[in-house]
Order: sequence, then C-alpha cells, then structure tokens
Amino acid sequence: MTTTAYAEILLIEDNPDDVELTLRALKKNNLTNPLVVLQDGAEALDYLFATGRYAQRSMSTLPKVVLLDLKLPLVSGIEVLRQCKADERTRRIPIVVLTSSREEPDIQACYNLGVNSYIVKPVDFTQFTEAVRQAGLYWLLLNEPPSAM
Repeated sequence: MTTTAYAEILLIEDNPDDVELTLRALKKNNLTNPLVVLQDGAEALDYLFATGRYAQRSMSTLPKVVLLDLKLPLVSGIEVLRQCKADERTRRIPIVVLTSSREEPDIQACYNLGVNSYIVKPVDFTQFTEAVRQAGLYWLLLNEPPSAM
C-alpha cells in the first residue's frame, strides 16, 4: 500500500492492523506528511536504494524518517537497518524501530547498527497513538537534519 511515490515518512510494516493503527495515529495528530507504506524488507531496500520496481525513484528524495518493524517477511528489519546505516547515501536517515519485540538481543543489535530510536509498540490504542504522535512530532518537526540530506 503506497500512499504517494514520495515519502517524508516511510512506514515498513507487514501487519495490516498495525499499519492501520499507525496511519490513524498520524492522521489524528495532523501529521499528514507524504507517506509510503511498504510491507516487507526486500521492498523497503528496493525503495530506499532506488532498485527493482523503484529503480525510477530518485535517490535525492529520501524520507525524513523511517518507521521500521523488525519482524518482516523476505528481509528482516534488522537487515534493512544494517544496509541503510552501512551505506553513505542512506546512513543519516533517522530510523525509528517500532516493534513488539522487547528482546534485549534485538534492542542491542539495533543500537549497535545505529538505530536512532527503539520503541516497543504499546498494546493499548491510546498509548500506541501517543507513541506514534511523539515520534512523529520529534522526527518531523523538532529534529534538525543536516542540510546535505
């Protein structure tokens, strides 16, 4: 489900219920930035690196923030994070892991790879909405990225 070809917010999530909750939370909090939703890690890498079905996408328009689930089909969220942080072109994109995993090895791996934030998805809708609101406000409105992005 791609909302627009250009993403300020890139949501990489395979669970349709979590996608819907995230979209509702962003909309409820008036965070209406251009959004692309991708449902597996392979598609996410194609989008981020302008390959495969996204080969025509310009690498000059990178997302302002990536909301990344860890448990993805085809390519894991940790591998998406690893490749993004290892490549000079995508290294500075803020990546926020938004996942249900509280596993310490996942948290450690993500921070070792350079994740910008790790958020465990609250089960309660109100708490989930608040977590997405705070993440969105910070990364889209408060954070000042370098001008070379």
